[in-house]
Amino acid sequence: MGKSAAGKDTVFKALMKDRELGLQNVIPYTTRPIREGERNGVEYFFTDEAGFQKWKEQGRIIEERMYHTRQGLWRYFTADDDQLGDGSRNYLIIGTLEAYGKLQAYFGRDRLLPVMIELEDGVRLRRALERELDQEHPQYEEMCRRFLADCEDFSEDKIREAGISRRFPNNDLEECLCAIRSYIINEIRTDGK
Repeated sequence: MGKSAAGKDTVFKALMKDRELGLQNVIPYTTRPIREGERNGVEYFFTDEAGFQKWKEQGRIIEERMYHTRQGLWRYFTADDDQLGDGSRNYLIIGTLEAYGKLQAYFGRDRLLPVMIELEDGVRLRRALERELDQEHPQYEEMCRRFLADCEDFSEDKIREAGISRRFPNNDLEECLCAIRSYIINEIRTDGK
């Protein structure tokens, strides 16, 4: 987890390729429009409001978040859709601090290992702008809304309340990956998470 444009997707993809970690991907769902370069079932399962409501009516939503954007209401959620199997494997999912809290409530605090990625705000803002410039239809207002919302969503109080004690600066990708990898391996071996 981490603020927008902190490098979560890049770190996630590298960790998923690490055979020694042997992590299984959990793909979240969203009702937001697909971005250029994204593929359904890879970064997210893309659905619409009716699809979200169907999951909710079935009682299969593990956690959900909603954002009122310039393009309308966007939902992000994790569903009980058999991706987690019998729980005998170790899984990796990208999420927010809010999602982490809800996943803790669902699975139990002792079954989750938080990996919080951090990056200086100026660098994040530059990365976010570069990402939007690459889009066919850049959404600058939404980019700014996300950037500002992260200040509140990842406040020091909320990080402390979530029990996050370790953070991983993403100033140098290889150093960040090495630190996260060591952390995960150590925790899996000692706690069996």
